[in-house]
Amino acid sequence: MVEICRSFPCRVIEHEWLGFGATKKLAANSATHDWILSIDADEVISPELRDRIRAILSAPPRSQGYRVRFRSFYLGREIRHCGWDNEHHLRLFNRKAGNYTDRPVHESVVLEGAVEQLEEAILHYTHPTVATQVEKLQRYTDLAARQLYEEGRRASPLGAIVSGLSKFIKMYFIDHGFLDGKEGLVLSTISAFSVYCKYIKLWEMGRCKRSS
Repeated sequence: MVEICRSFPCRVIEHEWLGFGATKKLAANSATHDWILSIDADEVISPELRDRIRAILSAPPRSQGYRVRFRSFYLGREIRHCGWDNEHHLRLFNRKAGNYTDRPVHESVVLEGAVEQLEEAILHYTHPTVATQVEKLQRYTDLAARQLYEEGRRASPLGAIVSGLSKFIKMYFIDHGFLDGKEGLVLSTISAFSVYCKYIKLWEMGRCKRSS
């Protein structure tokens, strides 16, 4: 990825990993302009969004931030349900009005001032294979469990099972994931397992602490 970036006329900053929130905050603080457009490696700006952003920044913007619609793809299929159908995230913002939190996972932008919503989309090409999702699951559940533990949260094996089942029921039935076909079933199942893993790891941390 670094080599690809260096093949273009852009400034590349390398730094040790600080966690998602702190690393993104470092990137925003290192920018040479005030307006930040934050995208991940598996995300693409649609032509419509590109044109809308250019129009917004061609004059003094009315707002300090913009929540952008996401269209997400899973195993090569666009997911239109599973709770993914109306996702908007604050990705375009004025760094003078705010920045990312320091949270190691599930980071967000805290902003002072008006925020608008854009319907022109970022295309999110999430997991192309089940293997990539399972690999990411391991890292994210480690970080999420550690964050919950440091916040004073605790869990039990039964609670972990209930949380996982609740996640599946919500994604597959309440959020109509069954309309996304086989991909919706796989996504809902692995997402539920991810929630279970997060809370069972949290339980394990508390168990290890008590026995030490």
